[in-house]
Order: sequence, then structure tokens, then C-alpha cells
Amino acid sequence: MELRHLRYFIAVAETGSLTEAAERRLHTSQPSLSRQIRDLENQVGAKLLSRSVNGVEPTAAGRAFMDHARLALMHVDAAVETARTAAEPARKQTFAIGFQTGHEMNWLPRAMHVLRDELKNIEVTISSDYSPDLAEALVRGRLDLAFLRVEPGYDLGYHVVDQEPLIVLMPHDHRLAARETVRPQDLLGEIFIGGSNKATVLRAVTDAYLRRSGLDIKLDHGVDNMAMAMSLVASTRGLALMPAYAENLLPESVVSRPLDGEVPTIEVAVGYSKSNTSPVLKLFLSRLDALVQPNQNR
Repeated sequence: MELRHLRYFIAVAETGSLTEAAERRLHTSQPSLSRQIRDLENQVGAKLLSRSVNGVEPTAAGRAFMDHARLALMHVDAAVETARTAAEPARKQTFAIGFQTGHEMNWLPRAMHVLRDELKNIEVTISSDYSPDLAEALVRGRLDLAFLRVEPGYDLGYHVVDQEPLIVLMPHDHRLAARETVRPQDLLGEIFIGGSNKATVLRAVTDAYLRRSGLDIKLDHGVDNMAMAMSLVASTRGLALMPAYAENLLPESVVSRPLDGEVPTIEVAVGYSKSNTSPVLKLFLSRLDALVQPNQNR
């Protein structure tokens, strides 16, 4: 079994499509990818993927295998990163912070305020990405700290710093745009857009809200990120349930409205690797009260 087998399997499981995984993620042909998956299943001795109406999905064996496959790849990447760092000459200490794309506007100024006394002694690097990718970057040692969701399947430390409400995104001229709030029942009969299998935390919060509201609504389009959500809202004239930070990114063609009644929330957390011994990380975590103080009166 080779590392490429693990990467190929994870790409197919996350995209839910052999074609998309081959062309967009792996840059190989679909027949070649199918052969690699069959080889992997032969070596494991179990069926890892199955076809359904929703595309290609992991079997029970595949789901169990995927967690360990991800962990194996993370350890390999972390080993490479550690070796490269050790080979570099001594330089100013860096502290890498990641943000879920769109959260920088809310959290970057506060993070810099927490680090204000250290900024002259360290080099802070900033990046943005999707929440699952931030979690992987933390495990692999590419980030010291990230503002993200509490992602399942990653051995990370988390401190929840906010509870963010979900809001409804819609075309600016949608009939519901005239409302001050949107009731759960208003979602019935509309094209519905939500988190994909990769956006596991958002998907779980949305599904729980719909069940609690007594609604049987099937997902028409699953998205990995906010840009995809807004593009689909504008192009399909559908409705999307998304975290409130979406308002930082709205184009003119898309507007938002709050939900009526008991509003579902999704956690924003500071995440970090438990094995990270950075003194700057330790200092940052000791000052979390200063980070969350502005939210307590929201």
C-alpha cells in the first residue's frame, strides 16, 4: 500500500465523485483512479466505496478506514515539515494563524491585540481556508493557531470563543427578502443549499435544526465554502442556511435575513495542536479572556 492510494481514496470520499476527484483534485484520468481504488480495496480486503443516488460514498469500512488514512497522511506531512524546519537556519520566530475565510474581519484585529506585546519579537503569518483544511494544517504543523469549527476526527485542542447564529441567504429580489425574519416553514418548496459532506459541522447543525422544526427538507446542493453557497444562491435562486459571518462577504445579488424563533448556532473555536510547544501559543491561550470579551455583550 502506497501513500498515493490513501490520497486517492480520501479525494474520492470527500468529493463524492470519481470524475471530480480525478480531474480537479488529482489531475489524473478516471480509469486510472478507479484502478487505484480497486487495488486499495484488494489490499485492505474490504469494499471501501459504493455508488448511490448521491454519488460515490464511503461504506462503513470506508468510513472507518478514512480516519486512519487521514491521520497517516498528516503524520507524514508533519514529519516532512519538521525536517524542513530543522534544516533551515535560525531566524525570527514565526507564529502562523489561520482563519476560516470571512472570519478575518471579526477576529484578526482581536488576535493582533492579544499578541500586541510580542509583535516586535515574532513574525506573524496569516492565511485563510475552509475549516476542515485549517484543522489538517494544525495537525501537520503548518499553523500554530486557527479560528475554525470544532472539527470531528482531529486530535486537536479547542476553546470555543463564540456561538454564531445561522442566517438565510437569498437572491436580493426573492419574495422572502421583503420579510424581516424567515420562519422555518418558509424554506419548504424552495431550492435548498447547505453544507456538503466535507462541511460536516455545518451539515450537522442544519440537519438538527430542520428535525427540531419538524421539517423534512432534502438538500438540493451541498457546498464546501461560502463562495460556492453565494454562487448557487444567485444562479439557482435557492435559499441557503449559513453562519452569520457570511454577511462580511455578500455580493449585491445576495441578501440575508435572520431566522425567526429559536435560532440555531454554530461554534467558532480557537484550535491548536496539543503537541505544539510554541511559547507564543501558550501566551495566546492564556489571554483568551481578552479575545472573547468583545462578544460577551453582543
